[in-house]
Amino acid sequence: MADPLLAFFTVMDGQGGFVVKEAPKFDLDLYIQNYRGRTRFDRLFLVGRSSVPLCIDALKAAIAEAKRGRDPQRYREAVDCLRIAAPNEPEAQFDYAWLDGIEASNRNETHRLTAELKGYKNNLIKESVRMGNEDLGKHLESIGDLNGAAEAYSRMRPDVSTPKHLVDVGKHLVRVALQRREWSMVNAHLAKMGGHQGPEDEKALQPYLKITQGIAYLGLDQYHEAALSFLAADAGVPSTAYNEIASANDVAVYGGLLALASMERTALQNMVLDNSTFRTFLELEPHIRRAVTQFVNGRYSACIATLEAHKSDYLLDIYLQKHIPKIYSKIRSKCIVQYLIPFSCVTLDTMSTAFGHAGQSIEDELVTMIRDGSLKARINTIDRLVTTVSADPRGSLQSSALKTAQDYKKQAIDRLRRMSLAAAELELKGVKKTTGQHALGGGNEIMYDESVLV
Repeated sequence: MADPLLAFFTVMDGQGGFVVKEAPKFDLDLYIQNYRGRTRFDRLFLVGRSSVPLCIDALKAAIAEAKRGRDPQRYREAVDCLRIAAPNEPEAQFDYAWLDGIEASNRNETHRLTAELKGYKNNLIKESVRMGNEDLGKHLESIGDLNGAAEAYSRMRPDVSTPKHLVDVGKHLVRVALQRREWSMVNAHLAKMGGHQGPEDEKALQPYLKITQGIAYLGLDQYHEAALSFLAADAGVPSTAYNEIASANDVAVYGGLLALASMERTALQNMVLDNSTFRTFLELEPHIRRAVTQFVNGRYSACIATLEAHKSDYLLDIYLQKHIPKIYSKIRSKCIVQYLIPFSCVTLDTMSTAFGHAGQSIEDELVTMIRDGSLKARINTIDRLVTTVSADPRGSLQSSALKTAQDYKKQAIDRLRRMSLAAAELELKGVKKTTGQHALGGGNEIMYDESVLV
């Protein structure tokens, strides 16, 4: 690694960022062609800040992408990074002529659109007001003023006149909320978008709703709900309907990884491998299908090895990156627990061979799993054995039988008491209470409590 690059990633590591030293398995140009809109810059910039092999190429591509847009702040951020990582590159020098020109153009355009919107409001034409707010919102979003864009899009809602307009407003607000990482707001806007169009339009909108909802649940750490959303996405709709947010390949990766982390073997077989709709997505990422199949078939070490081989790719995804350590930890824990089920004891050396990293022992990981309750086992450090704590079926059966007997006894006593009351011809009467003078009539008001036995 060159010295400037070393200094750059030292800064990134100090800021809490992820540093990925392994080269990803995707081609950067082919990867970014799957997307459109502002997410292209976000993804290029993340790759440039995280991947050591692709750093310079990704930052240069991010600068070119920023100059195709109208957001000067994005251009400054990308150039600042490239000036540290590769100061001798031509793109590392600020293009002040472009900056001054785009900032002046943005101010003029903002002023023009604001003046037009004011004129539309004076004319009281609802459709013109809606379109004026939409144009202003798109402009503010393109220049990086997300707060202003959200306000402009929100002002469109009172002036919508067709179901399509309502869906367009929702898409605008969802897109801004995703960029601001406001996951709860994403779900709130999505809830207002469905059920307003005809069957064909609803079918075309379905994958957008499910994929966006899955990303929002992922951001909220609700992995099982996110997996269900991705698995329900309709693969028959072209990816152009949602590629400003994610690609079809992303759906396969998100759905497969989150299903592995949150579902049991039977659910994985039924909802992932046997899911005819999701199978189309899985064909784009065969290693995800392979990993799920290996887990279902009990080849746990092979499953982990398959996922580890592609970990560098997932660490360069804008939505997955910060969740990968937790997701991989959940999958490893599930594999270890399932691996130990058939055995009463396993040597630590065998466990290290199956699940340990090169030169590292798995003992510390097992201790952590035992302490948090995810693994019921004991570790014999003298004989280097992992002994599983099997459930006591006889004790469980006896406890259940005793509880059933106690419940039956209580019910029998209650029934006998009621029979005795009926046989003694005892009556249930209310207790009279005098509340003093009535507010209007001056008489005594008689009220009755709940019936009690007298």
